[in-house]
Amino acid sequence: MTQEQEANAAVPAFSIVLASGSPRRRQLLADAGVEFTVLETDADESLDADLLAMPLEAVKKLAERKAGAAVQQILAGSCTSSVLVIGADTMVVHNGEIFGKPRSLDDGKRMLRALSGDVHDVHTAVSLWFIAADGTGEVSLAYRTFVDTAHVAFKELSDERIADYLKLGESFDKAGSYAIQGRGADLVDHVDGSIDTVIGLPVQRLLREFPELAPNAATGE
Repeated sequence: MTQEQEANAAVPAFSIVLASGSPRRRQLLADAGVEFTVLETDADESLDADLLAMPLEAVKKLAERKAGAAVQQILAGSCTSSVLVIGADTMVVHNGEIFGKPRSLDDGKRMLRALSGDVHDVHTAVSLWFIAADGTGEVSLAYRTFVDTAHVAFKELSDERIADYLKLGESFDKAGSYAIQGRGADLVDHVDGSIDTVIGLPVQRLLREFPELAPNAATGE
């Protein structure tokens, strides 16, 4: 194989779109060597009672909605080449209850008190939608969704420590009211699973299952 052929072989035969406004997901994907563009959507993130009772199904559904909304936008334009759309959603679950982003300071306190000294699950769903277009106007769709789970053990937290952490302000747009990539790491005793899953995108698993996203990236944990 010539150098030119090797270079061409390393380039995915499709463009990659991340359907997320999360700077954390963007950074994780960029750090993994994936070249992509960002397409933010206003996907419906509401959950009915049935989904609230089934966190794994709920997180999958939200990831699929986000990716699907981006796919609709792409198809509404002029789609003449193949595109892989990545949508993701992260959900904190404690004793079967979904902990979303805190609605208030008191809500944040409630969550952190519940998580204190206990173990909770963090599920991140990734939904990948492939738009196959050959430039002739014919388009086909295929998608797949998976969920990666990490188990996070919190230290025992005093009311004073919880109050001090909430004063930092980093928790108010984070599920579960903490940011493990920030000062929230000080609240955590240990993580069983990938920390990237807790942050918002299980990149290593994504690259293991879809190595064509970044042909030259290392995929070891």
